[in-house]
Amino acid sequence: MRASPSRRRPMGRCLQGRAGLEGGGPGLARGVAVRWLTETVARRQSASQGVGAQATREGATAAAAGQGAGYDRPVDRFASSGTRCSCRGFAPSPVLMEEMEEELKCPVCGSFYREPIILPCSHNLCQACARNILVQTPESESPQSRRASGSGVSDYDYLDLDKMSLYSEADSGYGSYGGFASAPTTPCQKSPNGVRVFPPAMPPPATHLSPALAPVPRNSCITCPQCHRSLILDDRGLRGFPKNRVLEGVIDRYQQSKAAALKCQLCEKAPKEATVMCEQCDVFYCDPCRLRCHPPRGPLAKHRLVPPAQGRVSRRLSPRKVSTCTDHELENHSMYCVQCKMPVCYQCLEEGKHSSHEVKALGAMWKLHKSQLSQALNGLSDRAKEAKEFLVQLRNMVQQIQENSVEFEACLVAQCDALIDALNRRKAQLLARVNKEHEHKLKVVRDQISHCTVKLRQTTGLMEYCLEVIKENDPSGFLQISDALIRRVHLTEDQWGKGTLTPRMTTDFDLSLDNSPLLQSIHQLDFVQMKASSPVPATPILQLEECCTHNNSATLSWKQPPLSTVPAEGYILELDDGNGGQFREVYVGKETMCTVDGLHFNSTYNARIKAFNKTGVSQYSKTLVLQTSEVAWFAFDPGSAHADIIFSNDNLTVTCSSYDDRVVLGKTGFSKGVHYWELTVDRYENHPDPAFGVARIDVMKDVMLGKDDKAWAMYVDNNRSWFMHNNSHTNRTEGGITKGATIGVLLDLNRKTLTFFINDEQQGPIAFENVEGLFFPAVSLNRNVQVSAVPPRLAAASARSASKAARGGYVSP
Repeated sequence: MRASPSRRRPMGRCLQGRAGLEGGGPGLARGVAVRWLTETVARRQSASQGVGAQATREGATAAAAGQGAGYDRPVDRFASSGTRCSCRGFAPSPVLMEEMEEELKCPVCGSFYREPIILPCSHNLCQACARNILVQTPESESPQSRRASGSGVSDYDYLDLDKMSLYSEADSGYGSYGGFASAPTTPCQKSPNGVRVFPPAMPPPATHLSPALAPVPRNSCITCPQCHRSLILDDRGLRGFPKNRVLEGVIDRYQQSKAAALKCQLCEKAPKEATVMCEQCDVFYCDPCRLRCHPPRGPLAKHRLVPPAQGRVSRRLSPRKVSTCTDHELENHSMYCVQCKMPVCYQCLEEGKHSSHEVKALGAMWKLHKSQLSQALNGLSDRAKEAKEFLVQLRNMVQQIQENSVEFEACLVAQCDALIDALNRRKAQLLARVNKEHEHKLKVVRDQISHCTVKLRQTTGLMEYCLEVIKENDPSGFLQISDALIRRVHLTEDQWGKGTLTPRMTTDFDLSLDNSPLLQSIHQLDFVQMKASSPVPATPILQLEECCTHNNSATLSWKQPPLSTVPAEGYILELDDGNGGQFREVYVGKETMCTVDGLHFNSTYNARIKAFNKTGVSQYSKTLVLQTSEVAWFAFDPGSAHADIIFSNDNLTVTCSSYDDRVVLGKTGFSKGVHYWELTVDRYENHPDPAFGVARIDVMKDVMLGKDDKAWAMYVDNNRSWFMHNNSHTNRTEGGITKGATIGVLLDLNRKTLTFFINDEQQGPIAFENVEGLFFPAVSLNRNVQVSAVPPRLAAASARSASKAARGGYVSP
């Protein structure tokens, strides 16, 4: 469900033309980092001077905020001319490097990644950990059996389902992420860092091969411990996942930046300090482990042992492995497939795996994605800068609250002393109330400081990790993770919204003392609260003449009572779930009109509104009952249609200017419930075969509906019809269409079926089953056909009869 005020204001800012963008690519990240660090150092110096008197009292909170918000180093040495990337000179402070550490640890073992692989959901796992959490699935759930059953879902199709979930709430009001259809149900345990881990169904067989080369049990399934999405492995096993060499490089640099002594890699419990390193084995040994595991005899006598420090240098100077193709291990990555979002080699292109895809040069896409990540970091750095300024503001508020509290207490004591004995008992009570208000304000501000500090620490950690990734010179490795990082950066930036950087408490004490009453009124002496002079606003009135519903959306309008003298700072609109459930907030703001999208069709909703100001909230208004449309009603969408489609009659009628079939979609999408709509054939010449049905938003628009796997359709001529999906034709049925014919489409997402009708008679059996996801009404036609959508008042009666016919007597409520 989505609620939006009717008068929208511009949100966000354009990043084009911002100072520092001229260089682009990695140079942009350097400019962002230098500018951000310069301002950070200046603010830290001014903030330390402004809150010095508060440091003792604020103790741990201020220290934690300072650790999460600053860099303890000068930035002069980062200045350079030109646009060439100078990220190698960027040396993060130890504090920020430790904040980045959680990005470098495996969610299963809790240790630094070792030979990390990238899952299709963009999360990483150690290769050994990935093998440990494999689960063997039943034979019926294998990819081969799924393909044989004709389901058409590939091993990685759950990624497409997740993308569609962004649109799937058009008529439900709820969002959810479902796992892969064949994901096994197994108990879970927790890894060292708190992430749920699914254990293997049986221990892996003993093998002398590496985790990547060891045989994987047939029909193995792996579940990501972070997003809990599952998929079944193909015959390649874990070798089908690309290795994250960029992450390996970042971990190497991070570990090399640590000043601690190198530890032995073979000690079982507490690792001892390493004394030598074998250049051939690439392992650090302490003396006992060297004598036990690396004796100076036999073939090992020829190995060269060097001091640990020298071994570290040799590791750093060793050449990076050349990126090779996952399917063709002898071929290097040379191109990048834009549709698959993955590097490919020359042999992949020769075999035709990406023949219909857009393929670009690897180097060009590397620079483009680095530029995009740099631009995203530019916006995030602005948010981090605002957050640090906000923390300084909050700490200053603490000091100001302290000063105002002292001043208010002194004034109160002076007034109470003037009343001498009669005010002594009352004075203590009033002081207690002032102190309570004082502590409440401090608690609210401190809690907000703590919350903002934690969020800022996470933001700076992500920024450091992204900057380290930008330093990588491996294009294919970088492109494997750049999309996920760009999404994370944008998501983190959105989390720093307006409400996050607004103080939850004012520094003023809304209390005043009236000392004019006589002595006999001393016992009634009390604070004059702001509520007395500024009461809560009056209950809003719903303007019924402006409230309406359209399809699965509702528009509500309200106003303050005419005689109300108390202004309202905003309003809270609440709606139930359409089934008599609890009310939920769907809009909070200053507007007096709001449109709520994504409701259920043929459902009854209850709505109510209340006003608020600094003093409190008003009573709820009267409850308004809203009824959404009984049947699906839509116009055709010019924005997503093929350029040859011609629209008329307010986008209710379509035809085509080409002799080839072109696709047009409806504007409304459906993901839940039962929906029926009708289309009439206004013109039918030369016996063409138009197609009617449903499709995904990304269906191909230049071929007949049903040619790809994104559409489910019935195409029909003047004599017969066929059902078609993914270019597979089934169920030839006698009976065609002529001018004036009516085609009905019944989409029952409760039963996951699709049924077609011609002139109120069902055409063939149920056309498709197991249809689920987000679907849009769709039509494909050429210049010989013109069709129109039937208005809902005419389609409602047909909807009931069609639903009853398809369900054997059952009519949807």
